[in-house]
Amino acid sequence: MKRNERILAQLEMLSVSLSWNDLKKNGGITALQIAESVEIQRNNVSADLNQLFREHKLIKINGRPVGYLSLATAERLLGTLPEQTFFDSLADFIALEPHTLNTDEEKTPFSDLIGADSSLRNQVEQAKAAILYPPNGLDTLIVGQTGVGKTLFANMMFNYARHIGKYSEDAPFIVFNCADYYTNPQLLMSHLFGHVKGAFTGADSDKRGLVEKAHRGILFLDEVHRLPPEGQEMIFYLMDNGGYAKLGETERTHHADVLIICATTENPDSSLLKTFVRRIPIIITIPTFEERSAKDKIDLLRFLLTTEAHRIKKPIEIDTEATKALIGNTTYGNVGQLKSNIQLVCANAFLHSLREEKLSIRFKDLPAEVKNGFFHLSGNRVEMQELSDQLQSDVIVMPDGKNISLIKDDAYEPDFNLYSIIEDKVGFMVDQGIKDEEINRFIGIDIDIHLNSFYEKFQNNTQSREKMLKVINEDILNFTENIKSMIEESLRKKLDERFILAFGLHLTAFLKRNKEHKIVRYANIENVVQEMSTEYELSLQINQMIKTHFSVSVPMMETLYLTLLINSLLKDNKSQRVAILVAMHGSSTATSMVNVVKTLLGESNIRSIDMPLDLSPKKVLDDMRTIVREIDTGKGVLLMVDMGSLTGFGDILTEETGIPVKTIDMVSTPTVLEAVRKATIMEMELDTIYRSLKDFRGYDSYLEKPLGTSTALTTATHLDKPTAILSVCTTGEGTALKLQSFLGNILDNMGRSDIEILVMPLHEVAQRKAELERYNIVVSVGIANPNVGVPFIPLEQLFDNEGEDIIAHYFTAFNSSIQQQVNKPSMVLQMSEESLNEFLTYLNPSKILPLLRAFIDDIELFEEINLTNGQKINMMVHIGCALERCVLKETLTYYSKPSPSQLSKVVDYQTIALLFSTSLQIKLPDSELFYLMDMIENVKIQN
Repeated sequence: MKRNERILAQLEMLSVSLSWNDLKKNGGITALQIAESVEIQRNNVSADLNQLFREHKLIKINGRPVGYLSLATAERLLGTLPEQTFFDSLADFIALEPHTLNTDEEKTPFSDLIGADSSLRNQVEQAKAAILYPPNGLDTLIVGQTGVGKTLFANMMFNYARHIGKYSEDAPFIVFNCADYYTNPQLLMSHLFGHVKGAFTGADSDKRGLVEKAHRGILFLDEVHRLPPEGQEMIFYLMDNGGYAKLGETERTHHADVLIICATTENPDSSLLKTFVRRIPIIITIPTFEERSAKDKIDLLRFLLTTEAHRIKKPIEIDTEATKALIGNTTYGNVGQLKSNIQLVCANAFLHSLREEKLSIRFKDLPAEVKNGFFHLSGNRVEMQELSDQLQSDVIVMPDGKNISLIKDDAYEPDFNLYSIIEDKVGFMVDQGIKDEEINRFIGIDIDIHLNSFYEKFQNNTQSREKMLKVINEDILNFTENIKSMIEESLRKKLDERFILAFGLHLTAFLKRNKEHKIVRYANIENVVQEMSTEYELSLQINQMIKTHFSVSVPMMETLYLTLLINSLLKDNKSQRVAILVAMHGSSTATSMVNVVKTLLGESNIRSIDMPLDLSPKKVLDDMRTIVREIDTGKGVLLMVDMGSLTGFGDILTEETGIPVKTIDMVSTPTVLEAVRKATIMEMELDTIYRSLKDFRGYDSYLEKPLGTSTALTTATHLDKPTAILSVCTTGEGTALKLQSFLGNILDNMGRSDIEILVMPLHEVAQRKAELERYNIVVSVGIANPNVGVPFIPLEQLFDNEGEDIIAHYFTAFNSSIQQQVNKPSMVLQMSEESLNEFLTYLNPSKILPLLRAFIDDIELFEEINLTNGQKINMMVHIGCALERCVLKETLTYYSKPSPSQLSKVVDYQTIALLFSTSLQIKLPDSELFYLMDMIENVKIQN
């Protein structure tokens, strides 16, 4: 890109969100602003701006200093492009401001986009700027998660280009998904650029590529991160001069006038060539559904409901609770997921209102997985209140007289009319004399099959069947999956993978005993099924199916076992969990870390706060106070921070909010992953999570604990008790035997013959509490959480690929060689240097480490304390960052009043810190020293 093109593109970026108030207050964009942002000398920028003005490519407003506006911004502000490009003063331009709303103002295609004037306002202005940029527009990259509407947005840009006359009505809009031929780069390149005869085997004739077809139009490359490096190079050559070569040619003899719009779900900096990204001047980030405003979310839901009302030609009414459930359930798939959920609930409601004039959707009738969205939303009281403010009554939409789709070929639009299918099948079944309840049940399953099979291609299926085949043979697994479907159909409830494992393991053990003619011995469980009549009836059916399929005799005790199993696995898990708040220095460090964790582990009760260096600690503390109150569910909050003033906020938050808050410092992505895993999956208590993470330094290197102690639970009272794992099943047989064998193998591999495995039926745990207290139970495993105050590992997680690692985590043996290595001063310096490399920009960590070590040694002598290795690393990183803040002149302000003890020590601390003044010409201010004193005081309290 030429220099003047870079300058014009930057003007577009700087003025894209400029409002009338901004303009009146500050004037237009100045040459100095552009020079600083593109790092070009101001006089060169000024010369290029004047040349662009002479070419009528921008608006110039005379004044001191001279201001400039992009043509797109001028059109947005004035409602039309001005007739002149020069204004003698800012007042002359402001005089053109529209003062009355013109109700007849022509709408643009973006006018129909929900959020165009709110959460998507900046994105729309960027898009308009990209299209309006002379002569042929600016190539654009659209970034966003799956389902946010990237394809729709690209279509809007194309429609806007035709609307303003940039393209003719018959101009091409060519869509290509780079993932379609990801595994065959040659075929991918052939589709894009075409090929000549003989270019490869099977190339019998010349073929036009999509680039040629997109001439004088737009080429939309979806999932562009799947484009191989050589493909990216050919695309950016096309961007530069419009030239390209077909596959099989050596010279770029072809030319196409094509505007390139790309889309990706990935981070462009890590997934695309830097040379490719640099050639794309406009990068538009589409917010997730969760990031949209409450009004936008309701408007999107209303729009999608209107689409369904148009299809069925009936009004649709949905109550407020169902509306919130649908919004709250939209967590991973954004608008695409919301659309599929709406189609599911509308189809079910349509089935039950065939003879009604109106289709009604009530919360009580929603599928269980959609209902969960309401409870997920309840964890965010602020959002719940915002939605309530917007939803004053039930939502009612009427069928529109026309198709209101905003996009011609919507990938999320099924290629079948589900409502016609329902009507046809119901009519046929009524004619056959089938009862209504049987029709409803059959059609309900049919709806699930149609929609699930369609949307399956948009979802990442993380469940692996192979992991179950390690412990259950395929015939039993297939049978168990059929049983699961039968139970779900009968009870209209969803069972998870845990049922398949629990039932499959028990059935495996039962068939083995039956084959060996062993007597089946169960605990006395007859008295616990008297109030489970529904589950008992199902169990009778299942036992008959076992008899038929496996040709075995099934005793009545099997029925009792299955009754308990089904009952325990259908219980709603309403346990409260520890919330997690990640706060770190930097403009996006905490947010990025939390996004990684959500991607890997799914949605959980975790939030983030970013702390740019120019943001005051007081403002951060105020934000923390608000978020802690929002996310606490009664179990407290784990505050995960990096360093500095953030480390002292936990106690303040506890005191001011009354909510228990524990602080872990020096966090990393593995630390946050481990915290979420323990809070969400293992449902551990706040104190337990805090103790287990204090020495956690990643999955590859722990600061080990003494032999025989648990990472999660270590108290003096446990040391004189035998260590044990509690294995929980339904009866004490079946699954328990398999679990005992499986756990025994894991412990043998670890060399831990000292650990006992306690097998106990779930319903007896409370009764046998005294027996359990004789053991140091470190972890429990099984079909359901026995709630005995230790981490719980579900059955499906235990048999996953990481099951052995999870058990090993709680029984990590002491390795003296590792411990000795960690205790070496060289290891402390190495870990400190690695950490400082992440945080420092201007100071060289290897140069300042000897000074930091000497400073810490002097502090230890002065304070008469012995710091642990972890504390030394923390101190070194904190002081290293303090030194860099001094270089940047962005030192921290100490908001508390220094104590008499601190004031008496400050001169001594200044003396110790003289080594930095001597060697680096950097003086640590008293405010930084006071924070250091706070850290030392906390260390003394902990010790």
